[in-house]
Amino acid sequence: MIRIVIAEDQGMLLGALGSLLNLEEDMEVVGKAKNGQEAVNLVKSLQPDVCIMDIEMPIKTGLDAAEELQDTECQIIILTTFARAGYFERAHNAGVRGYLLKDNPIEELVKSIHSIIEGRRIYAPELIDMAFDMKEEEQNPLTEREVQVLKLVSEGKTTKQIATELFLSPGTVRNYISTILDKLGVRNRIEAITLFNEKGWFE
Repeated sequence: MIRIVIAEDQGMLLGALGSLLNLEEDMEVVGKAKNGQEAVNLVKSLQPDVCIMDIEMPIKTGLDAAEELQDTECQIIILTTFARAGYFERAHNAGVRGYLLKDNPIEELVKSIHSIIEGRRIYAPELIDMAFDMKEEEQNPLTEREVQVLKLVSEGKTTKQIATELFLSPGTVRNYISTILDKLGVRNRIEAITLFNEKGWFE
């Protein structure tokens, strides 16, 4: 029997997905979580074979949870509506065994679970194409001014200090930082600095 934990913050989808998987003769949903932290707790306490997780969840995202669980025996499957190359790359680095999109039929999920249990990795074709394109065309997405702002952030400058140095208002600096995080597909300033540095985009 394949023991499964599902993490999904939309109650209706969580219930429907659990019911459909429980219909499979060799699968049992042993736990349901509504956020990433609950998922981590359930996986550590129940030690399931598979954990199926959404990405955008409160308290702790699916990617945060996957990173925390990468040293466990549980096979992590990301099931999401977000086909973003940045998310996919982070999931891949966290050792996620499957990355699937929610608009696929339940039969595809069931088939993927079996394949992953057998030791294979299953990634949605759209994500593989996107990641390949990203590698091919990878270049700094930030403008010169945005790079200036991020460089000052990396030096430990506060929003107010950056505003003074660049002759901008603090609100404008905050807008720049928000745009930078969005363009880089990261959650905070530290991740932005780390990613930008890893890509070698700091001059």
